[in-house]
Amino acid sequence: MSGYKPLGGRIVTLPFIALGVLALIGFYYLGVRFTDGMAAVTNLNGGHAWGIWVVYDVVIGTAFACGGYALAITIYVLNKGKYHPLIRPAVLASLLGYALGGFGAIFDMGRWWQFYNILLPWNWNFNSVMLEVGLCVATYILVLVIEFSPAFLERIGAKGLLKTLNKLLFIFIALGVLLPTMHQSSLGSLLIAMGYKVDPLWQSLQLQPLLAILTAVTMGFSIVVFEGSFSAIGFRRPTETPLLSGLGKAIVGLIIVYLVVRFAELLFRGKCGLIFAGDFSSLMFILETLLFVVPVVILASEEKRRNGRLLLLAAISMLLAGAFYRFNAFLFTLDPGPGYSYFPSVPEIMVTVGIVAFEIMVFIVLVKTLPVLHTEEHA
Repeated sequence: MSGYKPLGGRIVTLPFIALGVLALIGFYYLGVRFTDGMAAVTNLNGGHAWGIWVVYDVVIGTAFACGGYALAITIYVLNKGKYHPLIRPAVLASLLGYALGGFGAIFDMGRWWQFYNILLPWNWNFNSVMLEVGLCVATYILVLVIEFSPAFLERIGAKGLLKTLNKLLFIFIALGVLLPTMHQSSLGSLLIAMGYKVDPLWQSLQLQPLLAILTAVTMGFSIVVFEGSFSAIGFRRPTETPLLSGLGKAIVGLIIVYLVVRFAELLFRGKCGLIFAGDFSSLMFILETLLFVVPVVILASEEKRRNGRLLLLAAISMLLAGAFYRFNAFLFTLDPGPGYSYFPSVPEIMVTVGIVAFEIMVFIVLVKTLPVLHTEEHA
């Protein structure tokens, strides 16, 4: 027995139908994008070649999908086996999130029909940071498929194939730790390549890869807490707070390291005055920092970490903090030059909302039909 089982129950419920409506609206506008071109549905322009699709779906969405990455480090590198009951839903969420990121990169391409070039080494631009990101994301999606496949093999009763896979799974677990580390650090390097266009409060130069990894791992732990808390509520399962509270301690430590690195860079390079400039960038920086501080205040106390509501509140604040950090750096405070402005159109927003809704629908279907969620005895 693996300790996991299908949740069962009705799939088509009222929330599921509502998600389906959002997904259909998003896919309609996505169809318009593919048939009539980017200009038909987006407000992108020469100064803002990237909008909400790349910044949310790829830059932020992949960080939201780092739950499997964070738990893999915890369980298989740091040998904290007690968190093993959380690994399958985390890997599933990572698979869906990275699939969204990979798909998002395709429909944001101007000549999307040439996406296959990433598979042709003779067409690669080895000076491009995005090449490494693209290759790592594509490979990591395949790794996540393999890591999640035991749930499917158990469901169909393929015991022989499952036994063979379990003997080789350590290879893919190792790749599952290496690949996100590489491409998350490369997303930080992308900010370095963008140079003066990035606001000085977010342009940390050589420290960008480190900050990107720290926020990704912290968001990974936070999304596990978020998903576990809402699974308990939405699926009427026993609370996982005793198990999730241990992740709260890791979140506090990572945030403290992040804040120390972040403010040390501002201090040593004489940029602290920009925090109090009173402009849009300074206000966004203060809001972002407050969102990082809230989880530290809540989770520093062991008693508060054992409170399910406070634990969830801290996780939400951390997810918002990480999202704001990336939104601020890549989009909100970006300065492409005079004469350019950007705000996402309704179709752009609905495409992202629709794909996220579809992702949640797939998650619901799979946890109800495959052994994804752990049994109470396993926990």
